[in-house]
Amino acid sequence: MDLIPKITLVISVYNKPGVLRLVLAACSRQSFPSFEIIVADDGSGPEVRDVVTEARADSLHPIIHLWHEDRGWRKNVILNNAIRTSRGEHLVFIDGDCLPSRHFLLDHWNEREDHRVLLGRRVETSERWSKELTIRRIEIGEFEKVGGREILDGLTGRSLRVEDGIRLPSRFVRRLLLRTVRGMLGSNFSVAREDLVAINGFDELYDGPGCGEDSDIQFRLSLAGVSGKSLRNLAIQYHVWHPRTSVSDACWDRFEMIKMTREARCLVGLERREGGS
Repeated sequence: MDLIPKITLVISVYNKPGVLRLVLAACSRQSFPSFEIIVADDGSGPEVRDVVTEARADSLHPIIHLWHEDRGWRKNVILNNAIRTSRGEHLVFIDGDCLPSRHFLLDHWNEREDHRVLLGRRVETSERWSKELTIRRIEIGEFEKVGGREILDGLTGRSLRVEDGIRLPSRFVRRLLLRTVRGMLGSNFSVAREDLVAINGFDELYDGPGCGEDSDIQFRLSLAGVSGKSLRNLAIQYHVWHPRTSVSDACWDRFEMIKMTREARCLVGLERREGGS
């Protein structure tokens, strides 16, 4: 293992310690060897800390727990702290309810290009699929296998985008099948650390989920000359079921303002620029 990891995997969490335990188990079986994990904790209770401590004792890779007190949604604040703490040259971002497949980090590393942000997808698992997850199923890789029940869940709409769980290493095949994406998911993207620094990181003036941690980042990266590259059918990820959350009008309004001003560097991010409040 390298003394300085090539990848920093940032896992955004808020409570759900049982699910985080599954995610960290999936991280422990990655085929890519050189990475560290930063658990970016937006004010969870002590149960999450206990899960991280437990995982750290058995991990071959460094696991860092960053935490601040719960004062409402401040995910972008803790993500900026993760950027400051990171040692990897390439940063991969996932959420604490998303299970990475075995070659997840390998794909993010192999597909990296200068001034490109890598855009992954995720399988939206059904409630039944998610409730049957266990540490054992994670450790032996069974959670990655799509069988008849999983296909049926997809056909009946209980799961979504099951086809995105098929890993296609051949770039030719992916192009042939037109398996590309344009939009960013905050739960599955990666970018060079220096490119995030160039746009001053995540905009801390967003106060809710849904666009400030992905669409805003992708737009400002594009203004800085960093274009998107699809990882569809690579870097496979499985989202553990939960009721959907909505994006607030205030977040959409802020994003619309950013699109009008076309300013790549946010005012309040890694640094607090003049005019930020």
